[in-house]
Amino acid sequence: MKNLLDLKLSDLEDYFISINEKKFKASQVFEWLYVHREFKIDNFTNLKKELREKLKQDFNIDFIKIKKVEEGVDVKKYLFLLLDGNYIEAVLMHHDYGYSLCISSEVGCNMGCKFCESGRLKKVRNLDTYEMVEQIILIEESEKIRIDRVVIMGIGEPFDNYDNVIDFIKIINHPKGLALGARHITVSTCGIVPKIKEFSNLDLQVNLALSLHAPNDELRNKIMPINKVYNISQVIVAIKDYLKKNNRRVTIEYVMINMVNDSDECAYELAKILKGMNVYVNLIPYNETNNMEFKRSKRINEFKNILLKCGINTTVRKEFGGNISGACGQLRSKEV
Repeated sequence: MKNLLDLKLSDLEDYFISINEKKFKASQVFEWLYVHREFKIDNFTNLKKELREKLKQDFNIDFIKIKKVEEGVDVKKYLFLLLDGNYIEAVLMHHDYGYSLCISSEVGCNMGCKFCESGRLKKVRNLDTYEMVEQIILIEESEKIRIDRVVIMGIGEPFDNYDNVIDFIKIINHPKGLALGARHITVSTCGIVPKIKEFSNLDLQVNLALSLHAPNDELRNKIMPINKVYNISQVIVAIKDYLKKNNRRVTIEYVMINMVNDSDECAYELAKILKGMNVYVNLIPYNETNNMEFKRSKRINEFKNILLKCGINTTVRKEFGGNISGACGQLRSKEV
């Protein structure tokens, strides 16, 4: 049985038409779910009883569960227990402007980036759309807050779960859904070129981030296996196509690993690749774990200054959650 929170508004409209009901009833259901936060179909009181019974026959509204919460300075990490017994994590961050939430899109990850804790457990399965939506709903309800921004940067490669992620974006962006502005949603990919091209044609106006992390194929092959399938030149062509079609600035994510990708030569190579593109580089201080041999770079400022000197807009990511293993690259999809 499908979860009602899996459905976009257009899916619900199609459903009601298929059972010879008016499609405006889809908006009524969306309002119960996302405005009133009512998750008992029996309480959808502006629908006739027979229709409510039909909905109950065809759909459930089962919820994943918050299993554990860990807290740091301006950050909380949530361990979720899924209905099939798997685990995922999400991270809530408190900024001056409000709250941002980093959600997971898969149980495990097949990308195998050498510096990332999430990839140590191979992908078990995609998350369903409702499991992504419920990460937001449960945290908002638990904390009694409104989440202002969502980044799909947690466990998993979002474009490896493309269809469900796009449905998720459309639900949370819809004014009758969670009504989160498109420019407050960011999806991050390690560079699955066909999906970047597909995404370019959707005109969603959400933010795109590319996890690049190396300026040449030799180095990127060593730390990001995906580069052996889609190399840097292919990825950059896809990003340029995205920029041409969407005119939306792209974030280039670059984790700073000591004596791996942080040399002056790497900075100049990176600047050369990105010259003239509507991008900015977000340098990410590497978050060390007990399971990885990599260390945090000591040259972040020097690297940043070279990029700035070369005319590349560059920022250093504010750090959250390192003390609770909730920072970038530290999330796991198993209970530890």
